Parts: sequence; C-alpha cells; structure tokens
Amino acid sequence: MSDDLIRYDILTQEALRRVIRKVLEEVQRTGLPGEHHFFITFETGYPGVRLSARMRERYPEEMTIVIQHSYWNLEVDENCLEIDLSFDDIRERLRVPFAAIRGFFDPAVKFGLQFDVEQQGAEDSGQEDDATPIATAKSKSKKSGKTLAPAGETEDKTDSSDAEETDKPDSGGDVVSLDSFRKKK
Repeated sequence: MSDDLIRYDILTQEALRRVIRKVLEEVQRTGLPGEHHFFITFETGYPGVRLSARMRERYPEEMTIVIQHSYWNLEVDENCLEIDLSFDDIRERLRVPFAAIRGFFDPAVKFGLQFDVEQQGAEDSGQEDDATPIATAKSKSKKSGKTLAPAGETEDKTDSSDAEETDKPDSGGDVVSLDSFRKKK
C-alpha cells in the first residue's frame, strides 16, 4: 500500500470543521433556528483557547459547552468562535479555536461530528494565538470530559442530571468518526 502524501484525513477534518464554522456564522447572523442547539466539546489546554482561570481549573483538559437558550455576543471568524456564556450565574467570555474542537453535536437532528485534536506542548496561558495547527489522523483514546448545563443551570444539575442524557451523543452511529473512513494497515 502506498503512503498517503495528499493527507486526505487532514483535508476531511478541515472540511468538517468548516461545516461547524458555517453553522455558527449563520447562528451569529440570525440566531438558533427552531429546536437546534449545540454541544461543543473542546480541549481547554489547546493553544489559543481563552477562558478564565476559574474555568481552566475546573476543566483542565476538556470542556463541553451548550449553545441553546442563554448566550451572548457570539463572534465567529476564520479560526475560532468567541462567545459569552453563564456558569453558575457568572458571565464568562470564551474563545475556542476550531482546531481545539473534539466534538460537535446538534441533538435536534441527531447530527454529530467527532475529531482528533493534535496534542500541543505546554498548556497555553490563555493569550491569543492565531496559529491554527492541523488536526492529526491518529486515533486517540477518549478522555472523560464534563458536560456543562445550558447557561443559568447550576453545577449540581450538570454533574448528575439525567434530563440532559437524552441530548448527549451516545456511542451509537450518529457521530461520524474519521477513523471509520480510513483504511487500517
């Protein structure tokens, strides 16, 4: 078998991240349509991720945000999204590079995407970094991340709520993994 010098795996992940960007650009312009809402999981230590020290301490590796009822100032550009969300009634500004996103799920239509994220060096200090590293094709073990409730709900509901369980992606066939499309050697 010959080597993939074109790197279709990387091109595919970049194209699917552009799908997320296009969806969020439309939400930025017109708001969330119908029952659509999003769970976005990202690596908090990825370069360019900006969040408060309080949130970085609570979620040192991975975090899932919910964009549904209460969010403000959504801004989307070529490389990242910025948004204000409320955590325990404290409004926070987050910046998430698209390359840091591990998962995107819209439970209204059971659409989900899952990504491998290239591991970076030391954890970023929260300063803006415009470099957007390319996602890798290596299969990585899944980390156990915490899910945050939609803005305004308390942490107690977040960690033990069974009500949100129906909105979370399950291990079924709804999430597209690029590993399933690649040939194994």
